[in-house]
Amino acid sequence: MNNDSNSSPVHVILGATGGIGSELCRRLSESGARLVVAARDKDRLDQLAGETGSHPVSLDATKTGEVDQLFAEAVQQYGHIDGTANCIGSFMLKPAHLTSDEDLARTMALNLGTAFGTVRAAAKHMPKGGSVVLLSSVAARVGLANHEAIAAAKGAVTGLGLSAAASYAGRGLRFNIVAPGLVRTPMTEKVTGSDTARQASTDLHPLGRLGEPGDVAAMISWLLDPAQTWVTGQVFGIDGGLSTLRPLPRRAPAPAKSNS
Repeated sequence: MNNDSNSSPVHVILGATGGIGSELCRRLSESGARLVVAARDKDRLDQLAGETGSHPVSLDATKTGEVDQLFAEAVQQYGHIDGTANCIGSFMLKPAHLTSDEDLARTMALNLGTAFGTVRAAAKHMPKGGSVVLLSSVAARVGLANHEAIAAAKGAVTGLGLSAAASYAGRGLRFNIVAPGLVRTPMTEKVTGSDTARQASTDLHPLGRLGEPGDVAAMISWLLDPAQTWVTGQVFGIDGGLSTLRPLPRRAPAPAKSNS
């Protein structure tokens, strides 16, 4: 075990190399936190670890045994874990009748399976409590066309987080869920990279823009802050108002008056 007397918090971040995960790691690193960062792609992971001074662990988070080993390694490295965030996700737009069994299985494994593994490992390796953050989606809160598989998976993540919050409240182990709208990341580039699709998605969000990784990372960072000891069992919609608001339609600009 590293006997470093540093009192800064220790966080385990899964999906660390994604758009949201990497932004979160940078923020936490800048705040002085000690990080154990995990992802599948070793090259990208090593690059992030070098940038943030983190301890990298390459793994397949759909295998719960590897997730458990990740947490055990974090405890061995630093002696304890203060918080963890699962930033793993997937993005697929298909109606149910076009979603194959393989599509569904992969969506559930990446989203629900990795979240369950995170919950179980946190319960085992964080006996003194702390903060666990899971990522859901606005699609689990409001009906969006062609989101059946991801809505099912992320809806289950929300239920998982709420149940775990009740189960482990007595131990001071807090579980919260962050449910983003459409965020501009490499994963969503098929939509955000198309002018037509991007504009259609933008129009759905009452604040009139898509999310950026920092919008979501800021909320996760706040929830991981050891000062937030009285927040658990909550679902935070970081979605530009999409899940709750129906504003008046935006008026098109009036045509310029002719001087003739």
